[in-house]
Amino acid sequence: MDGAEEGGLGLIVKLPLAQCPQFLHKVIDGVCGRARPRFRDYGSIWNLREWLAVLEDISAFIKTAVGKDGSSDEISKELSGLNPEYQEVLVRCMRSRRPEIKDALVERACAMSSAYLKDFDWQLKLAMSSDKLSTLQMPLANLDLDIVENGAIAPVSIEMNKEELQNLINSLEAANKVVLQLK
Repeated sequence: MDGAEEGGLGLIVKLPLAQCPQFLHKVIDGVCGRARPRFRDYGSIWNLREWLAVLEDISAFIKTAVGKDGSSDEISKELSGLNPEYQEVLVRCMRSRRPEIKDALVERACAMSSAYLKDFDWQLKLAMSSDKLSTLQMPLANLDLDIVENGAIAPVSIEMNKEELQNLINSLEAANKVVLQLK
């Protein structure tokens, strides 16, 4: 990553050195899936285009450096175009949170490679097993899912009564709310 001064990494020198650790820890929080730094807090330092470049390049650098398991010397070498004081702050912040960053990257990689839902179908029927249970007439829902896992489609069938179906619907609604908050 020679020539760090030309991209978003180089723009970090616009930030006063004393504010750099706090900013970098917020960027690392974002890499780990928590709240990222906000433009409104740094809008007096960078314009919007610079802000996006700084966030993207620093996040990418952190992910790459920690993902490669690079030593502090290797990381400093990749930052050779950056002011040495800023290099030291960046390396120190990454080193202090390396296990946390690595865990977040592993978790994200597992989530991306794990199974996902490709298709679904549902139908409603009445359960009638014996002459005594036939008077019960309990409605059941059949949910057929096509799950893609490691490139292969695996069909999964689930039979639920009314209560189980309501629990599934509640869980899906809660998950939808979380996804909408993440956007």
